[in-house]
Amino acid sequence: MENLPVETLNEECCHTDKGERKSHHSEEQKKALISRLNRIEGQVRGVKRLIEEDTYCDDVLTQISAVQSALNGLGKMLLEGHMKSCIVERIQDGDTEVIDELLVTVKRLMK
Repeated sequence: MENLPVETLNEECCHTDKGERKSHHSEEQKKALISRLNRIEGQVRGVKRLIEEDTYCDDVLTQISAVQSALNGLGKMLLEGHMKSCIVERIQDGDTEVIDELLVTVKRLMK
């Protein structure tokens, strides 16, 4: 997993003037996330091709496992950035409800 330096995180990650929740990823973060997504997209196309070509099920399942692992890595990358910026910012602003939100998110990722 690629770790992005904290200094690449935007200071005002989560809040807009209208009270909307929105992420503000740096260009470096976006580039890393999109690069991972492009690789995952290629892996999914590869799985589709394997199925179209009647590839042995165990081989297809191995590739599906690789896709799941790649998606988990992407989720971890996003979660790390979220915790280092948005979560910290909201706690510093006195919003402790964000901890419950974070717990729900972590549980969702651990399924």
